[in-house]
Amino acid sequence: MDFQKDAVEILKTVIDNAYDGIIIIDKNAIITMISKSYCEFMGISEENAIGKPVTDVIQNTRMHIIVQTGVTETAQLQSIKGSYMIATRMPIIKNGEIIGAIGKVLFRNVKELNTLYSKIKTMKRELETYKTQLKQLNTASYSFDDIIGSSEKILAAKSIARKAAQTHSNVLILGESGTGKELFAHAIHLASDRLYAPFVKVNCGAIPTDLLESELFGYEGGAFTGAKKEGKIGKFELADGGTIFLDEIGDMPLHMQVKLLRAIQEKEVEKIGSLGSKKIDIRIIAATNRNLEKSMHEGKFRQDLYYRLNVVTITIPSLRERRDDILLIANHLITKIAEDLNKKIVGMSKDSEYFLKNYSWEGNIRELENILERAINVIENSNIICPIDLPDEITGRKQIKPIKSLESTIEEAEKQAIMDALKSTNGNKTKAAKKLEIGRTSLYEKIQKYNIPL
Repeated sequence: MDFQKDAVEILKTVIDNAYDGIIIIDKNAIITMISKSYCEFMGISEENAIGKPVTDVIQNTRMHIIVQTGVTETAQLQSIKGSYMIATRMPIIKNGEIIGAIGKVLFRNVKELNTLYSKIKTMKRELETYKTQLKQLNTASYSFDDIIGSSEKILAAKSIARKAAQTHSNVLILGESGTGKELFAHAIHLASDRLYAPFVKVNCGAIPTDLLESELFGYEGGAFTGAKKEGKIGKFELADGGTIFLDEIGDMPLHMQVKLLRAIQEKEVEKIGSLGSKKIDIRIIAATNRNLEKSMHEGKFRQDLYYRLNVVTITIPSLRERRDDILLIANHLITKIAEDLNKKIVGMSKDSEYFLKNYSWEGNIRELENILERAINVIENSNIICPIDLPDEITGRKQIKPIKSLESTIEEAEKQAIMDALKSTNGNKTKAAKKLEIGRTSLYEKIQKYNIPL
């Protein structure tokens, strides 16, 4: 019996059956053995592979490098003919000398590899879709050019904001509801060196108190009842490298103010249920319509947090403080809204301009936009907004009741007085006449005149 020949045959049988892909080369990187499934995957015959340099047979191989370096490579991704496989390569050493190398592919069969590759491609496409959607959701949309106005106060606010954009300092934006605080936050981000990084928006007043921590900082899988098993990334971590906009910061509960302060001071966040924290690099822009100094005195807002946020302060003027900008903004909005609604509206009448300029605008630009959208929706047979298209509170119109004659008004009042008197005396005409301070005969005549039922 030829034991060496038998050993080779046994080894060959093992190779063909124990692994889906295996290859052996000698110290000169010449293929000495290759499994059938590997040949099938490569689309070659065993005879055409054995005896040839491995680099001539296998695309992107590193087997020849292994016999040179003697360093094992474990679970490496390798592209072959447009498909991917995971390969492990190791040297064959005898008496301290590298005499060859062996490579094995980590898949059960070729069909499964191709199926796995298809799944990976599908997952990759889905991941890119999700990343694109996530980027769109967390991207700033407005620049300083979108902030309309030429009044002194708005130009001063824009000037401070432009300077703040060139720093990494936290910014606090103050202003009434509807003045455009979010537009300023978008513009600051887009004018900064973080413009290509995420811009994440959080409305602190719109998120339920018990959910605010998980929204801001995220949680580990199974951290609490109802938590997703895969966990959740928080807004702060999502904004890493970019800007987080904390709108309505004045509505944040005190216990969350403490956690926010720690995140700002330590520049790190800790997920709910996590045993460690993660370093983050973010720029905070906060905004509120509340008087934070008053809130501090009332114990509703932490002083240390206020000073952390209030590095650069920008105060957005109300629309009442910039009346010369009202028509500029209105015409800009009319163009935008008309285009969105596919209507051909070119502007306003002079009377409409007068009413808009002299209205109080407690809701500021947001109210102005709502009023104009309503007007554009109700316009009929016209391409300009007229006073009739504006709400009564803008134009000062009041509902006018129909005017009746004086005689008719007096008769209605007299009839009602007689009916009330009869009711209060349970139909006793004598007592009713006395209450009305008229004669009994006169009462009978009026009852008959007004056809009052008895």
